[in-house]
Amino acid sequence: MNEGRGNRRHLLRGSSINLYYLPALILFAVFIVYPVIRGVALSGTNWNGFSHNSNSVGLANYKALLTDANFVDALRNTFIYGVGSTLIQQVLGLALAIGLDRAFKGRAFLRSVIYLPVLVSPVVMGTMYYLIFRYQGGAANDVVGLWGDGPVAWLSNEWVAIAVIVFVNSLQFVGISMLIYLSGLQSVPQELYEASSLDGAGPWRQFRSVTVPMLIPAFTSSVTINLIGGLKLFDIISVLTGGGPGYSTNSISTLIGRTYFGSQQAGYAAAMGTTLFAIIAVMTVITNLAFDKARERVQ
Repeated sequence: MNEGRGNRRHLLRGSSINLYYLPALILFAVFIVYPVIRGVALSGTNWNGFSHNSNSVGLANYKALLTDANFVDALRNTFIYGVGSTLIQQVLGLALAIGLDRAFKGRAFLRSVIYLPVLVSPVVMGTMYYLIFRYQGGAANDVVGLWGDGPVAWLSNEWVAIAVIVFVNSLQFVGISMLIYLSGLQSVPQELYEASSLDGAGPWRQFRSVTVPMLIPAFTSSVTINLIGGLKLFDIISVLTGGGPGYSTNSISTLIGRTYFGSQQAGYAAAMGTTLFAIIAVMTVITNLAFDKARERVQ
């Protein structure tokens, strides 16, 4: 009898604990699940974003994306921003983490300075770098002028502007990678380095054979976070170039805004948003599967 009562109390206690999940589940359903479902539904209509009326167009919006030159350019740029920023952030983040993992005076201050841009709004960050790279009175052109050369239209050239956007985004969020890799480095047992040193391994061999394999979980987290952030880049592009010149530096995110508010094509913009969601989901799954296989090979 006592055992049965104990089991019932245990079940009731477990049920009451599960009730604490409800607020989070409700918020997730309202602000994540419902907008995704609603966006997919809108992507099959010709809604203009303001009218109460809309007609179903099936897959016409998605077919139009295939021949839309502006979307194709935005898709290309989205991959450049996502993959390019991620690669730079991993290299710089890991290098900074290795350098700042050693004990020296001022280490905590340097860590804080490198991480500080993460706390700054991307709009503020973009504005700061716009003042650096703008044509008239920009700091970069002031430096160029010291060499006797004329001002450079940094943000008016398509590929230069894209490179500037990748640079600014990478510099702002490299602190996230640094922090993740610092945490990973501090969890590597020192016995592994000592054992490899006794086997005659030098610093480079230790890095390849000990550090990199032990950092695979950190690589997974850092790459995933940076990749998602780069693929949905919006704020910095809007402030630095506004997607210009023309439509040449748009990401899919900024093109969605211009299509929705500028052209009043909400249904078409929803199709772009659904496509971007699918791209991010697929690339995230592929990235995690690749790192899972790498972790299995190491083990």
